[in-house]
Amino acid sequence: MLYPVCRVKIKGGRVTEKNLYYDGSITISSDILESSGILPGDMVDVLNLNNGARITTYVIIEEKKKGEIFLNGPAARFFEIGDKVIILGICLATQKERKKIKMKIISLSEKNKIVKVEN
Repeated sequence: MLYPVCRVKIKGGRVTEKNLYYDGSITISSDILESSGILPGDMVDVLNLNNGARITTYVIIEEKKKGEIFLNGPAARFFEIGDKVIILGICLATQKERKKIKMKIISLSEKNKIVKVEN
C-alpha cells in the first residue's frame, strides 16, 4: 500500500501573478524549486492563508524571474496577487519508506526570497 506523505513545505510565500486564461497549474521560480527538490510536473497542494482555499495542481518552472509564484487557469479564481500561500510537495511512499522521509521546510520572505531551509 502507498501512503501520501508531505516531503516538502514552502511557507511564507506570496502570489506574485495570476493568469485565469492559462490552462492550469502553479508556476514557481527556479530558485525556490531547486531549494525544495520539487520538479516541473510534480503535483502539489497549494493553501491560501487569506481565504482558506486549498487546491491540487502541477508545477511549471519560471526560469527567467526569481521569487515568483503564479496561479494559472481555474486555480487563479481562488487566489489574489499578494495572498500568502503554503505549497506542499506530496509523494507516495510505502509504510517502510514513509518512516524515513524527513519533511524539508523552506521559509520565504514576503518578497519570496529564501530565508531558511530546514530538514
